[in-house]
Amino acid sequence: MKPVKIPTEDVLDLHTFKPKEIPDLLSDYFSACIDEGIYSVRIIHGKGRGILKDRVRRLLKKNPMVASFSNAPLEAGGWGATLVELRHK
Repeated sequence: MKPVKIPTEDVLDLHTFKPKEIPDLLSDYFSACIDEGIYSVRIIHGKGRGILKDRVRRLLKKNPMVASFSNAPLEAGGWGATLVELRHK
């Protein structure tokens, strides 16, 4: 299967990815964002039962590129999204 090229933007919607793809996806995406000068990223993980949100947040805590993260405001997805601040080079 060919790799899919994702445009580097300040929003990453995880709905189309398999759970096993998420760890590498986040690291690769954050690297690409930093290379493009994007330091604030909104990750859309959906609301559901919170399983994906919890997994994403565990990965964010371990990722050295992540300076901080927080719940998105209601107008940006609320409980279904997380705002991530990346470290500058």
